[in-house]
Amino acid sequence: MSIAEGIASIQNSIPSNVTLVAVSKTKPIEVIQEAYALGMRDFGENRPAELVEKANNLPNDIRWHAIGHLQRNKASMVTPISTLIHAVDSVRLYDALSKHAGEKLDVLIQIHIADEPNKHGFSADDFKKILDVGGDFLSPNIKIRGLMGMATFTDNNSQIMSEFKALRTLFDDISPTFGKDFDTLSMGMSGDWKIAIDEGSTLIRVGSAIFGSRN
Repeated sequence: MSIAEGIASIQNSIPSNVTLVAVSKTKPIEVIQEAYALGMRDFGENRPAELVEKANNLPNDIRWHAIGHLQRNKASMVTPISTLIHAVDSVRLYDALSKHAGEKLDVLIQIHIADEPNKHGFSADDFKKILDVGGDFLSPNIKIRGLMGMATFTDNNSQIMSEFKALRTLFDDISPTFGKDFDTLSMGMSGDWKIAIDEGSTLIRVGSAIFGSRN
């Protein structure tokens, strides 16, 4: 399947309120340029140095998404060029981003929903406790736009559905705390984005289904 066919297949299958982020990590600039020529503007990168290099060599109307686990010492690299930082998985990372954010930095809080200990994120209970206490997420230059989570890597669709449903429930429960700008629920990747959309996702991150498998 070509890049054009991959993009068209997904765009024709998702509701108008769902954002498609093309995960371009490890892919060369020429491949991103091809997707850009087809109308894609949202691209996801998980390596700060690679993100910076690509942002410096590609059109400035691209909306770059910093995805994946971000080390605190790399916060200063991604804040100036990221439209959205997807994986704020600790208070310490939030604080590091706050130090380097400009006027307003949009972020998502990562919630651990998978049955896999190697995935990052707050537990739902821990995040609710932080909100109940207050004070940890009050930076004036960071706007929390929503939540993100990654389901277990499994063929068990019922389990994936249950994990996404739990994240949606948390999103709905805490939305009043953040107000109308709390509008993004990021869940779903190449293997499970259809389930994610059924469970209320407003943003999916798709790489291999667009660009093919990575080396």
